[in-house]
Amino acid sequence: MEANDTWYDNCVSYQLDVATFHDSNGDGVGDFRGLTARLDYLRELGVNSLLLMPFHPSSERDDGYDVIDHYAVDPRLGTLGDFSEFIDEAKARGMRVMLDLVVNHTSDQHPWFQASRKPGSPFRDYYVWVDEPDDPHADQVVFPDRYDSVWSYDAQAKGYYFHRFHDFEPALNHGHPRVRREVMQILSFWLALGVDGFRVDAAPFLIWPKGPAQHSEDPHAYLRQIRRHVARYGRGAMLVGEANVAPAQLGSFFGAGDELNQLFNFLGAERIFQALALEDATPLHALRALLPSLPPGTQWMNFLRHHDELSLIWLDQASRETLLDTWAPHPNMRIYGRGTRRRLAPLLGDPARIRLALSLLFSRSGAPMLYYGDELGMGDALELPDRLAVRTPMQWSAAANAGFSAAPKAQLIRPLIEDGAYGYAKVNVTSQWLKADSQLNYTRRLIEIRRACPELGLGRHEPLECDGGPSVLAESYYLDEGHVLCVHNLSKDARRVTLRHDKLAKRECYELLARRKGRGDAKGQLILQLPGYGCCWWRVGSIFAPAESGASVANAIAEAPS
Repeated sequence: MEANDTWYDNCVSYQLDVATFHDSNGDGVGDFRGLTARLDYLRELGVNSLLLMPFHPSSERDDGYDVIDHYAVDPRLGTLGDFSEFIDEAKARGMRVMLDLVVNHTSDQHPWFQASRKPGSPFRDYYVWVDEPDDPHADQVVFPDRYDSVWSYDAQAKGYYFHRFHDFEPALNHGHPRVRREVMQILSFWLALGVDGFRVDAAPFLIWPKGPAQHSEDPHAYLRQIRRHVARYGRGAMLVGEANVAPAQLGSFFGAGDELNQLFNFLGAERIFQALALEDATPLHALRALLPSLPPGTQWMNFLRHHDELSLIWLDQASRETLLDTWAPHPNMRIYGRGTRRRLAPLLGDPARIRLALSLLFSRSGAPMLYYGDELGMGDALELPDRLAVRTPMQWSAAANAGFSAAPKAQLIRPLIEDGAYGYAKVNVTSQWLKADSQLNYTRRLIEIRRACPELGLGRHEPLECDGGPSVLAESYYLDEGHVLCVHNLSKDARRVTLRHDKLAKRECYELLARRKGRGDAKGQLILQLPGYGCCWWRVGSIFAPAESGASVANAIAEAPS
């Protein structure tokens, strides 16, 4: 893969919900002023891109994804002025800001939908209406445990409207030119306020047919239109798509490099957890053949967990059940029959395995994304419904309400995790900041070193020959004259590993995580001792990255973990 000269190719992103991050005014709901006050924490963590979950006014039935007004901020979260101040402060700290673009559907309380219910309304074609559906299309339902049809009847409109998600989220008809113009205006509005990109929610559903509503013969032309609009008016802005589709369809959402700039790497996350469960690197080696080639100007956004479930949909049934039995043994840990709704820390359990998973994330080809709280090892609240289990308030300290809010506990937007191993008294930013060997400081080191190794995000990736057995994943990354090796032991047992590469012959090597030195022998071999769930990142040759690679010398050396 050729390196691309764009900010998003190698950025480190952090996904958060403004409403659950930090409350500045004591009403129990996080807000933009609270987020702005925590930007220095994010800067110290090392992230340089923020991905915000929806913050628009909504009917509050789908955690903000039931949008009522795409041009406003939920009053509980602040004003447009607060948002603009946040943008300015983020940019002053070198951080890009991306928003969730939720235009596949709206709330049924949206003025467009309310108008569409009236006979003869010009907004009727903004949505997909039929007098009688000819088929429930149950296979198109996103939430199969709740709905058995994509059609719901509206008595006032005397017709059925189409929805793939909740019945209070009618789907917009993107085949209609007026709807497309509305989307372009929404993009322009936020781009003018300084936004750097958008997560395109439910990207395939924007272009796939909705009942009788059809796009043009080339449905992907719409994605190209959105891309051109963002590129023209966004001054370097990008689009990252949520497209959890079959492997054979993935490449079509990149187009020829003229559609989505990035795609969430759902297959990559699935295979990481399969490899961890099996203690076998084979699923990660097989991933190379599953993922399409990247056209110029495109990239993967890698993740372990995000705000939705951990989807295992592209594994065969037997493999999926094996993983669910491993990671989600109880029914309330599972969701939609295709994945688990657990957070990273309680899912993996062993702290060493959690650190191994984080190392795998930050050493993948592409751009990594971290979900808020996973840098600490926050837990989940399985007593909350559906996906809300992983959307609890950020745990800042052991003080009342985890330092999230000064409001009475009953007024908090969502219950805190108070008890057990993941209660906020035990897992919080303040206590981990004070401990050099905490997960927070380990994650910070990973991000620091990752940002100093452009080979990982932009370089050529190859498997590296070694004799550690199937549980050892060894990989080489090259960019210009820079060469980085990453080695992971997926087994709980220690492994002696011999790496082999002709470029290791008589070359000094520097381990970036533990800050130690090694040397390849005359045969091009480097011998390592890896503990159970151990990992190491090596720079071959000088600790100083070659000038051509653009790496930062100052950041190339990290403190050794204790």
